Amino acid sequence: MSSHFHDLEMQARALPVKEKAALARLLIEELDMTVDADAEQLWIDEAQRRYDAYQKGELEPRPGDEVMTKARNRLK
Repeated sequence: MSSHFHDLEMQARALPVKEKAALARLLIEELDMTVDADAEQLWIDEAQRRYDAYQKGELEPRPGDEVMTKARNRLK
């Protein structure tokens, strides 16, 4: 990495927590702009497909805390 990057990194590390979070959010949002423009619609379509399957009795509901625990454990 360049010395400019290193300088920016050191400045970012010195920021208060709230400012670090704001900077991280800004950078992530900027990177997200490069993601597939159809991604949001694809997620909407997937949510609708799952809801329809649930309505038809093809999917069983699960408690949200159970689902979130399983997801968090997968990320470890």
